[in-house]
Amino acid sequence: MPRLKDRYRKEIIPTLMEEFGYRNVMEVPRLQKIVVNVGLGEALQDIKALDAAARDTTTIASQKPIITRAKKSIAAFKLREGSPIGVKVTLRGNRMYDFLDRMCNVALPRRRDFRGISPDSFDGRGNYTLGFREQLVWPEIDYDSIDKIRGMEVTIVTTAETDEEARRLLQLFGMPFTR
Repeated sequence: MPRLKDRYRKEIIPTLMEEFGYRNVMEVPRLQKIVVNVGLGEALQDIKALDAAARDTTTIASQKPIITRAKKSIAAFKLREGSPIGVKVTLRGNRMYDFLDRMCNVALPRRRDFRGISPDSFDGRGNYTLGFREQLVWPEIDYDSIDKIRGMEVTIVTTAETDEEARRLLQLFGMPFTR
């Protein structure tokens, strides 16, 4: 069992029940999924960029990504409907907890000039999104094996009703928020 999952069951559930006055264990917010998304505008000209991004994402998330495709055609961007424009991984269960643990304790502190992450990036429904400018903050990525530095977006989806509940849940998981 992942370390964070065990910690959630033993420490976080009782703490949240006490703080927010939940009467039932099933009312306590929990992590639903983590989505890692890499958008590739250059995939329209260079299809090999998609393979490189998929390889990096597989290494980071320990799961094979799916290719995301354009929903609409946009002439100004020379984009056609159905064109591949990125890769995406949805993590659930034990892989999700392992990924969150590695992100909080290894990848985030390796960012340049890191002082914590913004506690304001919640969407109003208890979900948190943060972006990485480069994939090199992950220790699994070898600097010599990448072809180009790419950013990625990580969305943490929770069952929390409000941002305050979700913020406290992620704080207890060890997210390094500022303030």
